[in-house]
Amino acid sequence: MGATGDQLSFASLDYAAKKKLTKRDVFLAEMAAAVPWAGLEAVIEPHYPKMGPQGGRRAFPLSVMLRIYCLQQWYQLSDPGAEEALYDIQSMRTFAGLELGRDAIPDETTILNFRHLLERHDLTKAIFAAVAEHLERRGALLRGGTIVDATLIAASPSTKNKEQKRDP
Repeated sequence: MGATGDQLSFASLDYAAKKKLTKRDVFLAEMAAAVPWAGLEAVIEPHYPKMGPQGGRRAFPLSVMLRIYCLQQWYQLSDPGAEEALYDIQSMRTFAGLELGRDAIPDETTILNFRHLLERHDLTKAIFAAVAEHLERRGALLRGGTIVDATLIAASPSTKNKEQKRDP
């Protein structure tokens, strides 16, 4: 879960006990399991600050910020939209490893700074190429959508990949 232990709030316990999983719940659970998070974090870590930009408060955990960045891409969220979604949507907080009432929620400037860090070091393409390649190996494709319908879909075998395997 979040940065300070594993105790859940009443809201999280209520959420965990709900009877129906939404498409978002299913998608985020699949992505949490499918994405090679440790490998992506290893690529970003050398560039990630250990403290805030001016040496102030401690930076958010890299894993939290990377997952928020992915949420932004999958659900087309602006920086302020991502902050708002983290306050509003339990499944997104859970995916990011945040617990409302216990963990601080990154504000839009923190989210913007992380996105700019990735862009400055040309890591955005590398991240999504690694995710796409990993998912393709598992026989799935990521199809972007709106906040309502991002889904993981089974991919038909790629003729391009078959051709590459035949040609040494």
